[in-house]
Amino acid sequence: MEKFSLFGKITVQEGERETMAGLLLEAAESMKDLDECEVYLVSISDNEPNAVFVYEVWSNEEAHQASLALEATQELIKRARPIITGMERISTLKLLGGKK
Repeated sequence: MEKFSLFGKITVQEGERETMAGLLLEAAESMKDLDECEVYLVSISDNEPNAVFVYEVWSNEEAHQASLALEATQELIKRARPIITGMERISTLKLLGGKK
């Protein structure tokens, strides 16, 4: 059951966290039709008011990379780019099992 997963952090301009969260929730919605995307969760932290976190689980790394080229993904990236001040891949993980 080894899957590809990643945990990332997107930092945005002051006051733009809700905008970014909305864009990432749109991305999550667009992933519903992709069987290869098993989990796409968007979170925020009270401790980091200018950051949005994303946790993703994919059937494999190639499926994740392919999703970045989709028209819907490219459109969301284009809309998000002006407010992004930083991106960090906190960790890339190999999912071994558990409850989903």
